[in-house]
Amino acid sequence: MTFDVDTVRTHFPALAEGLAHFDGPGGTQVPSAVSEAVVDAMRSAVSNRHGPFASSRRADAIVDSARAAVADLVGGVPSGVVLGQSMTANTYVLAGALAKTWRPGDEVVLSRLDHDADVRPWVQAAARAGAVVRWAEVDAVTAELPVEQYDALITERTRLVALTAASNATGTRPDVRSVADRAHAVGAVVHVDGVHATPHLATDIEALGADLYACSAYKWYGPHLGATTGDPSLLEQLRPDKLLPSSDASPDRFEHGTPSFAHLAGVTAAVDWIASHGHGDSRRSQVLSAMAAIEQHEQAVFARLVDGLAARDDVALVGSPARRTPTVAFTVAGRTPQQVSADLGEAGVCAWAGDYYAVELMRALGLAGSGGAVRAGVVCYTTAGEVDRLLAAL
Repeated sequence: MTFDVDTVRTHFPALAEGLAHFDGPGGTQVPSAVSEAVVDAMRSAVSNRHGPFASSRRADAIVDSARAAVADLVGGVPSGVVLGQSMTANTYVLAGALAKTWRPGDEVVLSRLDHDADVRPWVQAAARAGAVVRWAEVDAVTAELPVEQYDALITERTRLVALTAASNATGTRPDVRSVADRAHAVGAVVHVDGVHATPHLATDIEALGADLYACSAYKWYGPHLGATTGDPSLLEQLRPDKLLPSSDASPDRFEHGTPSFAHLAGVTAAVDWIASHGHGDSRRSQVLSAMAAIEQHEQAVFARLVDGLAARDDVALVGSPARRTPTVAFTVAGRTPQQVSADLGEAGVCAWAGDYYAVELMRALGLAGSGGAVRAGVVCYTTAGEVDRLLAAL
């Protein structure tokens, strides 16, 4: 299936401002269909949930639709979708609930490749439970996460293994399934941070072996919300802290406070927008088709970016992972990453600099003390012309 980027760009009003957006790993722009869905919900009569009147039933329908949409996006089931303020907030809730089942001496295996949202909640929960944290290390040259190390890291005491499906800093895609198989062999729960992977790849959480899969809607053209999709039977076993009168049903009990119904309407619209670029007899099949087309477009544009950066004598690429999303980190000789980002910004090119919350990774790569790196990411609306614009600005 072909992907017409010029037509796609007409769906994004923000692009008319003329900026070249390589800041997608930190959050994408929003198509009109999503903002219109949010506005429509805010203009409609919507009350809180579970009431015996039309405006409350509308709220129920919005929530149910958002769960179903996320399930179709990642390959889960609606009853396993936890919706929340952010991926970070959801992970803290789930970490607290899982830690109630841990005992002193139990083990948690984390990765230096991960965003801190898939690190700190587990570190802090393990400390409270008296569990031991063990670390999977990153190859400092390639930015890969070698799978073989998990043979020694995962033991009969392992209760949780958390790792990313794709690094938000270098794009590295570790072999999640191989790690998950090792974890499941000892009965451990596998939590996968899919925030950076979901916008770029067709996602199947069962194929990944993820018991819990976290993502953020604003990374795939939706509102600022998080969603974690899990095995409903696992969620049923967990008891998070919650208000006494709030629902004890799952997944409701993991969701604190009244949700933003308008933004949840935008979540459904974002998945529908993605699906509109695919084909098939169900939204799930349309999503898979669309994501395959998006990946093909992104990788072609990304190759132009990486080749252009690699051709420069003053640019050093960070890592060289064999499998990656269309994201690259780099440094420029004689300039701090922050200076490069600021100068690119003056030229109308948006690219982050720093550690982008990948704190452990920047330490492992030896970049923490020098300002991290500049990061450029390609998304579905990025063009070859914008790549040339970034390179010319450099």
